[in-house]
Amino acid sequence: MNRRYSEEQIRMYLAEAARGVPVRELCARYGFSDASFYGWRARYGAPGVPAGSERRRLRELEEENARLRNLLADALLRLELLRHRTTRQRSGRHHDEREDREVREVGSENDD
Repeated sequence: MNRRYSEEQIRMYLAEAARGVPVRELCARYGFSDASFYGWRARYGAPGVPAGSERRRLRELEEENARLRNLLADALLRLELLRHRTTRQRSGRHHDEREDREVREVGSENDD
């Protein structure tokens, strides 16, 4: 006999397991198999823990966030170098070739 459980019931079972009730006890009490329980946990996630697809999406967002932070840091560094060079030029001091090279190096790192 194929018995169906509502999402609300499944989440209740998962919450009970998270509170420490043994899975076998839950299976015996409510009449579902271990495999069903672990399948539900993989699909819906344990309370407070994202499900598989949500974990994957979270990891992707964290990687994108790190990449964007690096791009921002590089852009801010390049901006600071350009501001420093402009300030030196305004004060009558000419920039040197080393400063130009630093700006080009920072800019070429962003192209990678």
